[in-house]
Amino acid sequence: MSRVIGLQTRLAKVSLLAAVASAVCLAQFTPSDSAPWAAKAVSVTGQVSVMKDVTPWAISVGDVIQVRQVIITGEDGHALFQVSDGSTFEVYPNSQVIFRKNPGNWRDLIDLYLGRVRVHIEHLGNVPNPTRMITPTAVISVRGTTFDVSVDDEDETTLVEVEDGIVEVQHALLPRSETRTLTAGESLKVYKNEPIAQGSNKGTIIRQALRMAMDLAVTIGRPGSIKVSSPGTVGGGTKVPPPPPPPPPPPN
Repeated sequence: MSRVIGLQTRLAKVSLLAAVASAVCLAQFTPSDSAPWAAKAVSVTGQVSVMKDVTPWAISVGDVIQVRQVIITGEDGHALFQVSDGSTFEVYPNSQVIFRKNPGNWRDLIDLYLGRVRVHIEHLGNVPNPTRMITPTAVISVRGTTFDVSVDDEDETTLVEVEDGIVEVQHALLPRSETRTLTAGESLKVYKNEPIAQGSNKGTIIRQALRMAMDLAVTIGRPGSIKVSSPGTVGGGTKVPPPPPPPPPPPN
């Protein structure tokens, strides 16, 4: 019960932040300006919604997410979004994200308040593609890479895991804390009241493989995804004869 209340409280905070950001930026960012900055839903499964005022609206494939809109996923929700330069961000279950909360800065892609996302920033040939994403405890800067970010529900700890490329991580609440650079296979936890640690975890690749297997298991377990046969049947339900009994033991 306490977890449900906590999620409702956090959702109210995110909605309030989005409303404030919208009011502040409306004068400097008109709807005609926002079109090239929108994100398109490429794939959607389960419960995925966008907040319009204080009401959640279900998202379908092909829907467009505008700047400053809040994306929410339920326990079975998962969605992949793509922006105009080809970069993508993937939102996993039980997550809350604000898309381009700060439209005055084109580098800011998403703010993750809760849950998990996977971000892929496209390289623009030989031209850098500087992008940032922000969590309650971390600012993550990239030029072109693929990485996972998770925010813990209990203490807002941020976990950054780099799959490919290079990212820079800075503490969002302790600006004098050291900035860390992570490369492929490295990960880092950023705690709310602690400076960024000196070391980084090299076990990202193994964790990502396990996580991918878990994601696949969840997908397979969804109704209608893959038909699971019951014992004694295959595929469409055809009966399979039982195996023959073992041969008798040789005579003594």
